[in-house]
Order: sequence, then structure tokens, then C-alpha cells
Amino acid sequence: MRRNQKVKSNCMGTIRKALWLALLGVASANAAPNYHLSRQVPVPGDGGWDWVACDSISRRLYIAHSTQTQVMDIDQMKLVGQIPGTNGAHGIALAPELGRGFITAGKDNQAVIFNLTSLKTVGTVKTGDNPDAILYDPATQNVFAFNGKSHSATIFKAATGELVTTLPLDGKPEFAVADGHGAVYVNLEDKNLLVKINSHAMVVEASWPLAPCEEPSSLAMDKTTNRLFIGCGNKTLVAVDESTGKVVASVPIGDHVDATVFDPETKLVITSNGEGTLTVIHEDAPDTYQAVQEDAPSAYQVVQTVPTLKGARTLALDTVTHRLFLPIAQFGPPAPPTPGTSLPAGKQARPSIVPGTFAILVVAP
Repeated sequence: MRRNQKVKSNCMGTIRKALWLALLGVASANAAPNYHLSRQVPVPGDGGWDWVACDSISRRLYIAHSTQTQVMDIDQMKLVGQIPGTNGAHGIALAPELGRGFITAGKDNQAVIFNLTSLKTVGTVKTGDNPDAILYDPATQNVFAFNGKSHSATIFKAATGELVTTLPLDGKPEFAVADGHGAVYVNLEDKNLLVKINSHAMVVEASWPLAPCEEPSSLAMDKTTNRLFIGCGNKTLVAVDESTGKVVASVPIGDHVDATVFDPETKLVITSNGEGTLTVIHEDAPDTYQAVQEDAPSAYQVVQTVPTLKGARTLALDTVTHRLFLPIAQFGPPAPPTPGTSLPAGKQARPSIVPGTFAILVVAP
């Protein structure tokens, strides 16, 4: 009898130990990261900038910088080349399986196609007015360039640059993602809407309101849980069910968000806010998203607010090292207005960029 009790006691001890180790593993997985500003790398060239894109496999960072797109080795943090002729560079999309990349040149109303190895331009595609966001859809091997002023998407073949069609949109597109299975999602910033595009049929399938989100700008996706993460101008991030368009959670973030990334390994959603911060959000319980109600706790939690620098509003993620890269420069007083021009009512002139101060911030976990 005593021997049986001893065996039972040892078994219970083993079970307790296993449970303790399991709980310890959960605690470690959910532990708050320690993201911090690691370094600031000077980059030559002046003028404005917009998006950055990271290719974690080739270890390259693409930087949309005024009239050129610069390319940096992210292990050495040194420039390795540039793609000229991207006047008013905005968005960057990569198609590694085709060896091609795509950049929207907003001031020339075109998309520039370049070779990922040589970085040489291999073609251009005429778009609508002021193309901004751009993505490569692997399901169709087409590229979608979203035109801010003409409220449309220019769709062309990634392999050849051949124009397929122009898809009208009911508002100003801001950023977009593809799920890889035939759906493309894009924010309409001026209408507070999320649009779902069937990339095979090239038609708008659905249009969903995003309240409490106002002025949706950034967009990222967890392709495992099928959740979309949208950064909004009213200092809010909303999580949206891809299949229904339902807003299942909302989380407070910093001001002037312009980019959001999702790290599939750490389950972190990170927004870059022009006020000079990053908001780091953990995806706590993906299986309970459907149960989230307006009066229930959010399935997400803000685990860290990371100081950066004012104006660092876009970012890219290296999924290998989990480092973040943000373009930045120092700002001076607004440039004097061009004679004969005036700003719209309520709009302020942009500050000038101090020459020789452009850099990439590296934020490390």
C-alpha cells in the first residue's frame, strides 16, 4: 500500500512538474519584448521618403527615397546599390520567385519594374494618378498598383509588365495586403472602409465599415488566424475577421500611424507612429476572436511603447532577427510657399528636411 502511494506521489509530482514547465513556457512566450532603439545608420541623399521593404531571405532592405530607391545589406547595414528613376517613390513590392521587384513612382504616374539581382530597371507600366501602395499577388502572379488620386488599382502581369486592367475603387486607397489565395484587401482612407478584391476575377467582392477606426492607413495580416490589422488615424488599431469583415477587437496606439507589421513567430503586431513611437501589441488568444464583444476584454494587449524619433512613420520587419527598420531625417521650418499657390483651409505646410540627415533607425528586440 505504501509503495502504491509512493508511486502515485511520484506520478503526481511528475505531472505537477510538467504543468509547471508548460505554464513557464506560456509565460515566456507571452513575456513582453524589450524592443529598443539600437542604432542610427546614416544614408546619403536628400528629399522625402516613404515605404521600406525587407527581403529577409536575400538580406536586403529597399528604401523608397525621393527620386531613387536605395538598397541596403541588413547584416552589414551598408548600401549595396540603388534603383534610379523612381521619381516620388512610394511603395515597394517583391516577387522573389520571378526575380523581380516593383516600385510606384508617384510623380511620374508609373510603376517601375527592376531585376532583384542586378537592380537594373527592366520596364515601366503606366498607372493612374499618384500611385502609392503596391503589392505582388502570388495567387495570380499579378501586381496591383493603387492610385491615390484616381481612386483605382492598375493591375499588370508581374512576369511581363503587360497591363491587365484598371479596377475602379470607391475612395482613396492607402495600403493593401494579399492573402496568397486569391483575395486582396485595401484600405479606403477617406471612406473608413476595407475593400476585399477577388484577384482572380479582378472585381470588388465586399466593402466593410471599420468603426471605431477612422482614416485607416496601415495594414498587415496574420495568415494563420486570417486576421487583418489596420492602423487608424484616430490612434486606434482594429483587428478584422478576413472572412466576414467584422471588427473583432480594437487597441489604442500612437498618433500619426503610417505602417503596421505582423511577426508570425512572436505573434506581435507593431505600428510605427509619426509622433515618434512604436506600439507593440501581442496577439493573446486567436481562438477567442469570434467571442470578442463590444463589452468584453480585447483579445490583444499593448505590451510596449518604444520611443523612436518624431517623423519615423514607416517601417519594415526582418522576420529572421525580428529587427525593425525605420527611415528618418531631421526637420526644419516649413519651406516658403510657391508664389501664386496656397494651402487648403486647415492644412499646415510640411516641415523642410535638413540636408544630410537622412538615416535608417534600427530597433532591436
